[in-house]
Amino acid sequence: MEILGVLLGVALLLGLGVVVLVVIGLVKAARAVGEKVERQEAKARRAVENVTLKAKSYTQTGPQGQISAVRLGLRTSLDGTRRVLEGAVGQDGQLGEALALLGRLDAHAAELDGELRMLEREPDAGRVAAKLPELRERAERITHSAETMRWAAQDRMHRFAADELGRLSRECEDEAGALRHWDTVSGAPGAGTAAGASGTGTAARASGTASAAGDSAGAGGGAGGGAGAAREAAGARRGLTDGRGGRPSAEELLGLADPVAKLAQRLRKPTTGPSAG
Repeated sequence: MEILGVLLGVALLLGLGVVVLVVIGLVKAARAVGEKVERQEAKARRAVENVTLKAKSYTQTGPQGQISAVRLGLRTSLDGTRRVLEGAVGQDGQLGEALALLGRLDAHAAELDGELRMLEREPDAGRVAAKLPELRERAERITHSAETMRWAAQDRMHRFAADELGRLSRECEDEAGALRHWDTVSGAPGAGTAAGASGTGTAARASGTASAAGDSAGAGGGAGGGAGAAREAAGARRGLTDGRGGRPSAEELLGLADPVAKLAQRLRKPTTGPSAG
């Protein structure tokens, strides 16, 4: 029985906790909905007031129309500045201080708007004419302060955007240069190798020609010996893959090229006998 009572107590406590959490959630949800409705209502009321003031500034003449124009200009300037600051404060945290200053400025504007509203209902035209210049001067100061912060925030955003675009352009140019790096790195060594091979081939051919001419001139009357020496020199310079040597002979493969050439030279030498004298 005691265990059953403990279990029932725990179940009641859990149920009570769930009920409390549900009630708290409903209260918070209702409060959030109420605040949202109030904000939407305030926006709608303000929009209606702005339209009414604009209509009065265009249709009414005299002090009443001037008061409506002052109130409309004050609201328009503050609303424009607030939109700019709230839209950019997420990207630039330093605009939070400017937004706080705008809140204080908006409080002064609200007091001034209340005074202007009372002045609209003032039946004494003399008092209206006496108070209107002072109130207009205060409205101009508030408007100028709001416009100064709005223009500074816009210039700041434009400057940051221009700097970011400049950095992005430089990065794109660097990346393009890196992508073209293969043209200078792989192309230049290939060109140098080709030029070196061409120069080597030209020098080899020139050396072969000079050696052949020298051998022919030194032989005098032994044309066969000069041709054999030229063939020997050409065989020594011929490479395996230069495309000029063709296939190696059997003597070259067996290592008998030099002995055969020497034997041919000895056979071609004139014999010096008794009749030579």
